[in-house]
Amino acid sequence: MLDDDALTALRGRSIGFVFQFHHLVPAFSALENVMMPLMLDRGRRNADMETRAAGLLAEVGLQDALLKRPAELSGGMQKRAAIARAMALDPQVLFLDEPSAGLDPITSAELDELILSLARSLKITFVIVSHELASIFAIADRVIMLDKSVKGIVATGKPQELREHSENSWVRQFFSRQPSADNPA
Repeated sequence: MLDDDALTALRGRSIGFVFQFHHLVPAFSALENVMMPLMLDRGRRNADMETRAAGLLAEVGLQDALLKRPAELSGGMQKRAAIARAMALDPQVLFLDEPSAGLDPITSAELDELILSLARSLKITFVIVSHELASIFAIADRVIMLDKSVKGIVATGKPQELREHSENSWVRQFFSRQPSADNPA
């Protein structure tokens, strides 16, 4: 069992988080937002941090937006900046909560491609919470489906297999996007 300090260190270095509503600091530029975890971790700002943050922003396609504040960025750009910030401390696992929420289908598809590219190039495991079927089918190697009515896991597997072969009819309905016969829309 880890003590509080060890657990905090593990969370801060091994795990990154991107919240559904990104939580970028409005008064900070994209560069400063990405530098923030580095400054909190190391206690002060320096040129290496700026170089690292600029590199991460370039990696997510925001090399021309370093000095823009969140209000000056589109929704997709804000999500990309939040991903860059979450990668600042080189996590092994990156959790994303509804990354494509509020984005148009084209921007969502571009974000899916970015996530796949980052997972491959940086060897990061992404754990994504999503209800967006297009994204699930595009990026998920494995799905764990939860149901609050049973308070737990109702299915695990590849999305295509769950859609076509799940023994649970509700799971097949979900992945096929079919309404319930008991619950007409």
